[in-house]
Parts: sequence; C-alpha cells; structure tokens
Amino acid sequence: MKRIGVLTSGGDAPGMNAAIRAVVLTAAAAELEVIGFEYGFNGVLEQQYFSLTPHHVNHLIQHGGTLLKSARCQAMFSDDGVRQIAAVLHELAIDALVLIGGDGTFRGAMALSQYYQGKLIGVPGTIDNDVDGTDFTIGFHTALDTALDAIDKIRDTADAFERIFLVEVMGRHTGYLAVAAGIAAGAEQIICPELAAELDTDKILQHIRSAQQYRGRCSYIIVVAETMYPGGASALAAELERQGVDCRASVLGHIQRGGRPVGADRILATKLAAYAVEQLLQGAHLVMAGEVNGEAVLYPLAKTGDKQKQVDPYLLAWQQRVAQY
Repeated sequence: MKRIGVLTSGGDAPGMNAAIRAVVLTAAAAELEVIGFEYGFNGVLEQQYFSLTPHHVNHLIQHGGTLLKSARCQAMFSDDGVRQIAAVLHELAIDALVLIGGDGTFRGAMALSQYYQGKLIGVPGTIDNDVDGTDFTIGFHTALDTALDAIDKIRDTADAFERIFLVEVMGRHTGYLAVAAGIAAGAEQIICPELAAELDTDKILQHIRSAQQYRGRCSYIIVVAETMYPGGASALAAELERQGVDCRASVLGHIQRGGRPVGADRILATKLAAYAVEQLLQGAHLVMAGEVNGEAVLYPLAKTGDKQKQVDPYLLAWQQRVAQY
C-alpha cells in the first residue's frame, strides 16, 4: 500500500478536522501518501483533490468544519455514477479510501465496493450518534455542549417570564442528542422517537398542567427531537397555543454542527482515524473504526446502519418517571 485517499461526506461534525489530521500524521509515519478529496464523493468524480502532508494539518485539530469540505453526491445514487467514481480511484492509484461520515456515507461505501478494487474503511463522524458499532460518534459531544449552552440560556429567559419553551435539537430519527441535552439541562419533558412513536399533544398538556399544579406558575422546558412533529417545534408551539398554552419555540438548527470541537471529540477523532489507517495496513476492508467500552474496534460497514444501538434505557425510564414534577 502506497497511496490512500480520505474524504468527508454528509453532514459536517466538529472533530472531522481532527480526524483528517490523524489520518495524515499516521499515514506519514507509515510512509504513505495521502490524497484529500474535496466535497465528499463529488471530489472524486470531479477530480478535485490535493496531496495532504503534515504541513497541511498543523494547528487544525481545534477547528470545526472540515478542511476537505463536505457535500452529498447525487452520482452515488446511480450505478453509472458509482462506476465513474471507482474508475477515478483506480486511475489515481488509490489503494485505500478512508471515509469520514455517517450512515449515508457508509452506504455509499458499500455501493462503491462493488466496483472499486481497493480497500474501504469508515470513521464515524456525525452529531446524531446514530451509527452502530461505536458508543459515540465524532461530533456528538460538541453538539451536546452547544445544545446545552443554548438551553441553559433559554432557561434564564424562561425563568424571567415564567414561560414555556420548546427547544428543537437535531437528531433526525434518533433521540441521542435530545435525551442527553434534555437530561443535562433539567428539561421538564423530552420528546423523541425512543419515548414516543407518535407525539401526543394531550399528554404534553397533561404533563405541563401537572407540573404547574405542583410548582405553580413556572418556567418549563421541552426538548424536542427534529422530525417528531410536522413542521417542527414552531408548528407544535402553535398547536399548543391553540389549545390554550402560552409557549415559545426555539430551533437550534445548524449551530449544533459548528464550533470548536470539545476535548472528547478531538481525542475520539484522533483515536479512530489513526486506528483506521493502522488497520488498513493490516488488511482491513469494508469495516468502520469504532470505540466500544473504551476499546478501539472494527465493525462491518454493512451493519452500521442497522439501528441496533439504543439510547440509555435507564435514563429514558427515569425521565418518564419524573416528567410530571
């Protein structure tokens, strides 16, 4: 193995730059050339790439975003597009490709494996933490801190006006971020797929009125995972208003993806990306580098999207027990 490629794909996550840095430094120590492809798989298709050396990653670890940029690639949804991407990798003599991203990126890797003769390995980078085979994904801890900081500030103004707030966090179809942010912020309610298959406004109102019965007029925070209600938290706030509850909605949105990665994400990114390169040298293929119980592990790429990983059941049960207080 002489030359490897690296790309970041899908939604960006704080710590992706730390992962790129670890790939480059580990490869340099093994005398491997690293080619960085820009804009995910698009950079392969359009041949937008450059040679990455340790010089390029100096003082990169503390920066959010991704040096290589990111994008979703429409060509990956067709056999012709995937074939073209594989052909470019062969033409450039890329012996292996490191893919930093989430489940969509890894699905793309599986499609590419049908035509690409080199090795493929994933590094999980997504704030959603919805990838099987690793306890945490790169970016989750930073997104949690960002969401928590915002909710703490919202609590201050909610206290000042004794007002009800709905705070919408990212997570697509999972509640990892909602549960973690909600519990850490002391939210009165958390609404996420793991706690309710369908959102029940009557139950939400019942919880609010129960809390007001115990505490009187008070601030009240509900953390809502995105996609839990058609139109999001703003539409849900309007519905609760229609039913006589004065509340406000705050959608945190893309601020959760940005910012300087916290220490936990920098360390995790360094560990997983370095481990990925080392395992490529040992022949690893079609696997993801993850961390389980503090140990670096390899997990089949084909299974990373199976959604077997679960939000902590103890915390979910505890939140349900105390929600009325």
